[in-house]
Amino acid sequence: MDRDIINKLRIWKKKDDRKPLVLKGARQVGKTFILKKFGEEFRNCHYINFEKTRSAHALFDRDLEPVEIIRSLETFLKISIEPDKDLIIFDEIQECPLALTSLKYFAEERPDFCITAAGSLLGVRTGEGSFPVGKVDIMEIFPMSFSEFLTSTGDERLIELLTPASLKKINEGIHSKIITRLTEYMCVGGLPEVVLTWVKSKKFEFVREKQSEIIEMYMNDIAKHSGKVNAMHIRTVFESIPSQLARELGKFVFKDVIPGRQSYRDLASPIDWLVNAGLIYKIKINNKPQIPLDAYTKENTFKLYYFDVGILGAVSGFDFRLLLNFITENLIYKGFFLENLVLQELVMAGLKNRIYSWVHNESEIEFLTVLDGIVVPIEVKTRKNRKAKSLSSYIERYSPKKAIRLSLDCSNEKSGKILVDYPAYMAASF
Repeated sequence: MDRDIINKLRIWKKKDDRKPLVLKGARQVGKTFILKKFGEEFRNCHYINFEKTRSAHALFDRDLEPVEIIRSLETFLKISIEPDKDLIIFDEIQECPLALTSLKYFAEERPDFCITAAGSLLGVRTGEGSFPVGKVDIMEIFPMSFSEFLTSTGDERLIELLTPASLKKINEGIHSKIITRLTEYMCVGGLPEVVLTWVKSKKFEFVREKQSEIIEMYMNDIAKHSGKVNAMHIRTVFESIPSQLARELGKFVFKDVIPGRQSYRDLASPIDWLVNAGLIYKIKINNKPQIPLDAYTKENTFKLYYFDVGILGAVSGFDFRLLLNFITENLIYKGFFLENLVLQELVMAGLKNRIYSWVHNESEIEFLTVLDGIVVPIEVKTRKNRKAKSLSSYIERYSPKKAIRLSLDCSNEKSGKILVDYPAYMAASF
């Protein structure tokens, strides 16, 4: 399936100061697929999976001299490797720390070789000493965005309507069609295998089965790489996120998640493991919306979201038929499902690590970020409510130059000078 990141890979290939590329991302987001797809644009693509091909580890045991490594690879793969014309892929590179270290020497001595590496648990498995900081180019791949989902379902023509410039072109009929696709995306999510299952079958039962298989794979990773006791705690935190998001203000509450553990210090390790594995996003709560936003946060006040809204539905156990009736059903989960989806779109638009939330007394703004040098509150509601207290309270208190409200309504009417209304499907475009 087509992924937007392929264009970034092409730009990397042409860079004069190109370094070996490390592609980061959670398991099952499509790292291997996209690198192999990229490899089709080279004379040859040489692929080694260090988790599967354990014998390849020995290629790095003796010497990390780039020329010697290339010779060893040519012997191992029984094929010549040409700089600039061939692509080398080191997959699951976290399983071979010396291979990861070798990227430093390729950057310094032989940057003409096109080397890419991928790893699902790089943030968990590699220590600071083994990662070649400053000697590699880093990209991160996420689940498929809503626009990529539309491409996969054959709805490419709708993509050009996902920008604020297209608001006047959107009538209720077009809006309804986009919302239908958005609701399907909310059920399916953006993991490529799950999307492919949906495209081929159009059966949500099969989608949920595939999501459950992938979640079990994540649980196996946790058990394998974190120790028995810690694994139980990590799994418990992972599974607690839907109930946490269902709370009125969504702030993560530590009490009763794990019996006998009631503080951030008790749960910091499991939370950090999940963040480093790319399975959740930790959104800090800001208490003073001034730049830099991070300066006005506390370590122990935050919200947790899944990296994929489809996983949220699967872990929650919500019947997909309820999700499909998202527009008409007045159920408590509507808000946090839409929040998780919007967050995904913001992350994939390049705002990862620049997104916060704001909470004051009983008021909450789902997301805060900095756009064009100003702090912008982003309210996410299933329906526009011009009497909503939270955003009104925020505007009255801080007088922002711009505020954004995202909802499932068709927002093609004229917005105010400060408050701008957009349909939620434009979250990646404003």
